Amino acid sequence: MEFDLFTLLPLAAAVFVFWKLRSVLGTRNGTERPPYDPYAQSDQNEAQPAESNDNVVTLPGARGRQSATPGALGEAEVQIEKTAGKDKDLKKGLTAILSRDPAFLPDEFTDGAKMAYEMIVTGFADGDKRALKGLLARDVFENFETVIDERTKRGERVEASFVGIEKARIVGAELAREDALITVEFVSQMISATLDEEDAIVEGDLQEVAEITDVWTFSRPVKSRDPNWKLVATDA
Repeated sequence: MEFDLFTLLPLAAAVFVFWKLRSVLGTRNGTERPPYDPYAQSDQNEAQPAESNDNVVTLPGARGRQSATPGALGEAEVQIEKTAGKDKDLKKGLTAILSRDPAFLPDEFTDGAKMAYEMIVTGFADGDKRALKGLLARDVFENFETVIDERTKRGERVEASFVGIEKARIVGAELAREDALITVEFVSQMISATLDEEDAIVEGDLQEVAEITDVWTFSRPVKSRDPNWKLVATDA
């Protein structure tokens, strides 16, 4: 989706993201997996707006749940064709979501997913549970929280620098009852290492850029007035 210059840059980026977004990627699909640690190499008829929370992020350009104009629909259909390519199942899933959410745009969603990915990865590295809570479905958050707490009990900490996202592409989409589910494959680069209480490296390498591939699924109820999506499943 991060004193000296290298400290100020991530802070400035974080301030921009929170100003630009304000809440993110709601509901579980029942197939969640425990979170992948990159540093270790219900039906709802009308959901209420999320409570105000400084650590929640909104997709850039997220619009109200109003009917899109014919031109906007045309744009969405063009983006779906480009995103799905020859994948008929992906096109069918994205089209089904668009049919229930006329404001949906795949490119806009992907941009927001990239921002959320960076915030979640860096929040997990920093052990910032407050920042993570608004971005994750409840069960996913509990899994992340468990890993962070266990790391803290061992007296370990993570030092990480997020280099960037090389690729982010939608690889799956479906409308499950009233929930839209979109799966994104991320290929990112980061420098990270886990250190013990004496600053000895337990895992990782602070001198090496590692390539990480994650497959994450985001969800939101299509009938909700809240445009926010949440992370409901992770895989590596």
